[in-house]
Amino acid sequence: MLKFFSKKQDHKDQPPDQRDAVAENRVHAPRPVDEQGFFSRLREGLSRTRTGFTGRLDRLFLGKKEITEDLLEELEEILFTSDIGVATTQELIEEVQAKVARKELKDPQKLKEALKEMISSFLEVPLRPHGAPMSGEPLVIMVVGVNGVGKTTTIAKAAHRFRTEGKGVMLVAADTFRAAAVEQLSIWGERAGVPVIKQQKGADPSAVAYDGVAAGLARKADVVLIDTAGRLHTRTNLMEELQKINRVIGKKLPGAPHEVWLVLDATTGQNAISQAELFNEAVGVTHIVLTKLDGTAKGGIVVGISKQLGIPIKFIGIGEKMDDLRPFVPRDFVQAIFE
Repeated sequence: MLKFFSKKQDHKDQPPDQRDAVAENRVHAPRPVDEQGFFSRLREGLSRTRTGFTGRLDRLFLGKKEITEDLLEELEEILFTSDIGVATTQELIEEVQAKVARKELKDPQKLKEALKEMISSFLEVPLRPHGAPMSGEPLVIMVVGVNGVGKTTTIAKAAHRFRTEGKGVMLVAADTFRAAAVEQLSIWGERAGVPVIKQQKGADPSAVAYDGVAAGLARKADVVLIDTAGRLHTRTNLMEELQKINRVIGKKLPGAPHEVWLVLDATTGQNAISQAELFNEAVGVTHIVLTKLDGTAKGGIVVGISKQLGIPIKFIGIGEKMDDLRPFVPRDFVQAIFE
């Protein structure tokens, strides 16, 4: 360990009867999202991260003729302050030191490419084993996270994305405590053109989730997205409530929820990792959705989460539009950061 660590698309015609909404979705699903130009939008969205990370790397390597201990100490600081994380930073530095010792890496100008390759390998996280719906059953996805991470808008964008694939989608408003939460999800559901299962404010969220899964089965939905109340990951009683919702869903449909998405705000940096650890302990997170990457210089958190937790990142958010929730492709992310 070096000195640095030793120092410390709107749907205008709403169906009159929600029972017909899923079938309506299949008939009138929007055309697939145009993928042209997405990489340039990704690169633009990650501009603050690229400036804060690779910009500093370029300045560090400029004019250097050899890889010295001092250079590695400065590199370590850049990695750590880019929110890549202590453990991941240490592993990167140790790999670089090993390559230098084996004389596989001598030129500082080649060090950037070596880092790019190592970070790419860290981002290739295998999918976690999780359940799959039986034929004719909906894919049930429970969406969790702390307050203010963009959970509800993420659900709406995911619903829109599923619809572009021709799937019938239902939303379930199991956040029954936050003021106007049900109304907010209803508005997003209307914009995305999908029905929302809801009850009155203050209803038991487990009961709402149960009813939502039952409705998804009855209406032959392809996907059921369940919104849950934002909760502090350090509040034991709230995490226990989440576990109850998880169990109740499974009673109605064995094997469900098939996926548990944890929505994290990229601007929170290292705090996102501690959130992920506790939510994963409580409900077994299968995928991470990382929002607000376009508004932060802390995009290095993507690397830290992938390496430290081994939880695959499913989507990243790079803007406010419905189409700005995109599947996470490691090679595109690394290319957008380094080039």
